[in-house]
Amino acid sequence: MPNFSEFGLSDAVLKAIAGMGFEEATPIQEMAIPIAMAGKDLIGQAQTGTGKTAAFAIPMIEKCLPEQGHIQGLVITPTRELAVQVAEEINTIGQYKRVMALPIYGGQDIERQIRALKNRPQIIVATPGRLMDHMRRRLVRLQHLLFVVLDEADEMLNMGFREDIENILSDVPAERQTMLFSATIPQPIQELARRFMRDPEFIAIKAKEVTVPNTEQYYFQVHEKQKFDVLCRLLDLQSPDAAIVFSRTKRRVDELYDALTKRGYSAEAIHGDLTQARRDSVMRKFKKGITEILVATDVAARGLDISTVTHVFNFDIPQDPDSYVHRIGRTGRLGKPGIASTFVTYRESSHLELIERAIKRKIIRKPVPTIHEAIEGQQRLTVEKLLQAVEEADNQQYTELARKLLENTDAISLLAAALKILTKEPDLTPVEITADERWISKKNKPEEKRGRADGFRRKPARAKREGGYRRKDKPS
Repeated sequence: MPNFSEFGLSDAVLKAIAGMGFEEATPIQEMAIPIAMAGKDLIGQAQTGTGKTAAFAIPMIEKCLPEQGHIQGLVITPTRELAVQVAEEINTIGQYKRVMALPIYGGQDIERQIRALKNRPQIIVATPGRLMDHMRRRLVRLQHLLFVVLDEADEMLNMGFREDIENILSDVPAERQTMLFSATIPQPIQELARRFMRDPEFIAIKAKEVTVPNTEQYYFQVHEKQKFDVLCRLLDLQSPDAAIVFSRTKRRVDELYDALTKRGYSAEAIHGDLTQARRDSVMRKFKKGITEILVATDVAARGLDISTVTHVFNFDIPQDPDSYVHRIGRTGRLGKPGIASTFVTYRESSHLELIERAIKRKIIRKPVPTIHEAIEGQQRLTVEKLLQAVEEADNQQYTELARKLLENTDAISLLAAALKILTKEPDLTPVEITADERWISKKNKPEEKRGRADGFRRKPARAKREGGYRRKDKPS
């Protein structure tokens, strides 16, 4: 991979990139930055997690003139979460060049956005509906626009924003540079490109390069009633720094969040029914590492771009292969390793096979961890934390207390007690074993389905009596 200095970037941008910890360009950045720097229109087929935000943000920032007091760049995104994240990344990259981006989205007080526009940002990052609202009120003037970026274009079309996008692109200056990024390039996007772009160059990063190399993918075959206990065991065993748990419905997300917090896990929930203030608060805590677990629906997680996520748990199996790819793409980002675990009931086995065919990869089945394995995982984590505290050597205020304790108690007993208190032991409630779990190996043991789950055959049902006679003996 090339170094960013090979792209001919300014010292101010290179300094910002270095501060973000980026050393080498990702494939999408390697291909997109030179084309965008040359002023050409561009279509980039790439999923989130490939570094595509920097791929279009770096050229935009380089070409923006901070001394000019008008909007020079526009990025359109499908969701408010993505708008906020893109704006944050642009502001980070543009901090030393004094290029500022402002997110504009529905759900936020419009008066607040109007006040922020008075600071004359060079770049606007907006959702289509709220941007159209500002344009109708003549609060956002785009007559000096130089760049337009459509981020996650296929998602915007799927969400019904096609007419808004067409109206926006019809109102901005014709002499502009347009960049479009999308995970897929269906016919509607091709039509949009033909109508609003000028001889765009096409680049693509295949999905397998995004989801396969850096993400370990596993599944656990469990009964529906086992899922929560198995999730807790995995959390105890793996101790993720930042994990996303995906569930199918908003109600289920709330129930999972409530159950996790009651068991002592640091968790938050996010779905479409939350207020914008609450969503912002949840995301801020998760990004800063205050919260370790984010429970989310697919819709709420669209556009989330958090490079620190180490684990993804599909509490409910995704409804389609695209959703599966999108979910597991939340981890294993920018070359970092990640683990994706999916819970599959017996009846969902065929659905899992459909996903495997679509992603052209066999997902590895793992056995459900035992209670003892989960306890060992927590004990190991406690020991690691304790040793880390010793290495940090910031324990002077406790030294005298430790000496007094050792006067009356031997060191081994005292340390064992400390480890017991510090270890978050899993709930020892036994997991229910059901017929579904016993039928997991149906292909190898077909006779199990014919018998009872406890290994005994059922007695034949008695024929019903009617008027004291068996049916077959009933007189006519």
